[in-house]
Amino acid sequence: MEPFTHAFTSLALARTGGRRLPRFGTAMLVVAGVAPDLDYASYLGGPSAFLRFHRTVLHSIGGSIVMAAVLAAIFCVLDRKIPQSKTAQSRTFPPLAFPPAFAVCAIGAAGHLLLDLASGVGVQLLWPFRMHWSGWDLATNLDPWILLILIAGLLLPMLFRLINEEVGERKKGPGGGRAAVFTLVLLALYFGARAHFHGEAVNLVLSSEYHGRVALSGDAFPKSSTLFDWRGVAVTDNTIEEIDVPLGAGADFDPDRSLTHYKPENSRALVVGQKTAATAAFEAYARIPFATVEHHEADYRFEIHDLRFAPDDTDPANIFLREEMNSDLQITRWRFLFASSPNP
Repeated sequence: MEPFTHAFTSLALARTGGRRLPRFGTAMLVVAGVAPDLDYASYLGGPSAFLRFHRTVLHSIGGSIVMAAVLAAIFCVLDRKIPQSKTAQSRTFPPLAFPPAFAVCAIGAAGHLLLDLASGVGVQLLWPFRMHWSGWDLATNLDPWILLILIAGLLLPMLFRLINEEVGERKKGPGGGRAAVFTLVLLALYFGARAHFHGEAVNLVLSSEYHGRVALSGDAFPKSSTLFDWRGVAVTDNTIEEIDVPLGAGADFDPDRSLTHYKPENSRALVVGQKTAATAAFEAYARIPFATVEHHEADYRFEIHDLRFAPDDTDPANIFLREEMNSDLQITRWRFLFASSPNP
């Protein structure tokens, strides 16, 4: 998920905690809830660095624990350096101890991991011990409905409180804590609905034939911000099929409308390209790898893409591998590339 969704989720968690939070509790939740996205800076190092570090180090369980501990220690130091306000209306906090600070930071980091598990390319939870990507493909990185739920849950209590004050009523508006709990429950129900429709889309993809070819495996990926529109990818014996998967009453799903990608014929260039360490690293990342081989006058070009991404997807996570070989099938150059590059 993008940073605003993480920040608003952390604010909702802070509202839920209310007066039970220690000093700097809201700040700790927000910082810990956004900090894992610092690994996005690996984009500046190019596609190879992005593939290696994005959603790995700071999105792993071990990395999150270390990050939460470091942030907790920083806020404990700030608590000792910054004196508390002495006004009569201000709340007095006990000195911030490391265990509660660490617990709050860990909750913020855990909320970040859960959101990123449900969206985008997933995360490497067990990095560096196991380079395995985990993800649920339930939502896109930017889901306006999730943002709307969070913003409404945070702002409506403030609005009702202002209205009550304007009309002179002594009774306060809806409590921010209760509204935050309701917001998080609504968010969980939304993801539950997405999980249900994702399962329906996958079942539809796997139970269909595509131009007479049976699906051996497949998946469905969120295509838009609606629950009923998914992009299906089916793998058959010799093709990979892309298909729109509409759901709901009156939906018209026709597997014969699929876009067909033919798997490459067996060749020495294909074998050489598939046996490299770079290809192994990419296949560990890709959900639906698809290789192609082009034979030019005196050389070959081997490429492998991840068809979980649509052809026009400009997300930096849409990375592919290109290997160039000479006439003797020796690799002369290889590199990872962003699919969104002007001249990839």
